[in-house]
Amino acid sequence: MALFVEYGYTSLNHVGEELCGDNVEYHVDDDGLTLVLADGLGSGVKANILSTLTSKILCTMVSNNIPMEECAATLIQSLPVCKERGVAYSTFSVIHINNEGRGTLFEFDNPQAICYTKGACCDLPRTKLNILDKAVYQSDFQLGNGDMLLVMSDGTIHAGVGQMLNFGWQRPQIIDHLNRSVEPHMSARCVANLLCSACNDLYLNKPGDDTTVAAIKVREEMPVNLMVGPPVDKEQDAYYVGKFMEGPGKKIVCGGTSSQIVARVLGKPLKTSYDFPDRDIPPIGFIEGIDLTTEGVITLRRLLELSEKYLSKTDLSPKNFTRRDGASLLANILFEEASSVQFFVGQNVNKAHQGLPIDITMKIKIVESLSTNLQRMGKRVTVNYD
Repeated sequence: MALFVEYGYTSLNHVGEELCGDNVEYHVDDDGLTLVLADGLGSGVKANILSTLTSKILCTMVSNNIPMEECAATLIQSLPVCKERGVAYSTFSVIHINNEGRGTLFEFDNPQAICYTKGACCDLPRTKLNILDKAVYQSDFQLGNGDMLLVMSDGTIHAGVGQMLNFGWQRPQIIDHLNRSVEPHMSARCVANLLCSACNDLYLNKPGDDTTVAAIKVREEMPVNLMVGPPVDKEQDAYYVGKFMEGPGKKIVCGGTSSQIVARVLGKPLKTSYDFPDRDIPPIGFIEGIDLTTEGVITLRRLLELSEKYLSKTDLSPKNFTRRDGASLLANILFEEASSVQFFVGQNVNKAHQGLPIDITMKIKIVESLSTNLQRMGKRVTVNYD
């Protein structure tokens, strides 16, 4: 069983501040993932600079397997000193994990990370390291399929102080909320957003501190093949569909002409739904052996809009899609379920688009923008043109 490590995060800015005092950096390579959440001292511009420097320095060094003692020493010597308080540091949480779920967590002054395994939250064992007179905690861990690890800034445990709660949202209450709210199908980004949204509610939509939650999740790989448009050479239809149907995972067809080609080559009927969950999005279709069949450019254009919203680290709307229109169904598969996406983009001119402001260039630009956004979500993306 091949495993995949996904990640996601959401932030709240201190009320009245344009910049967040927290920052998240990540690095993905063939060996795994490095993710750093840093919380700069104070809020606003100064905190943003501190957290950005901290996260970038640590992410670069840890991803290159440099010992934490050396990373911390470099960090302490690099950060500017605050004249008012005489200190120059940013708190941090660092996750370094390989593709099999084995990893190490380093924490300095951030709230203790929460591990979610087998449907419930738990603590990781911690070892105290003394690095240049500063206490850094190390946890070695092994995550299995469906397990998650959440790191956060102290804005989470300050949520509600003097408003909804006397002493803020303490760790036991956060754990209780996660135990009640997290569902097995939720992605890392969905869970991070869930917790950050609850903090925003306790702040009454006016956060008194920068608040960030980042999560990683280990799960089975889910490759997705997506066919958009017919190939230039009609004689290649069978070969094109054959390549599209190869391999494990889900198969999606976008476009009326593409759907007809796939149905003909597979020898299966193409059926069309008459339901319009969204009046602006054409209805979906059904082909036996295909997981989802949708209209083309209009649906993909809405999908691109949804991807921009999904990627926004400050957007608190739910990251799972419950609507049944083609764009929402497509978004749920590509954003929440897929580990890798392979596009099959046919470049033949669609006669149905003649006289409309739709051409092959527009379709290719949408696919390119979608590819970029999917990569930003941590997906492995391949685009094949024919």
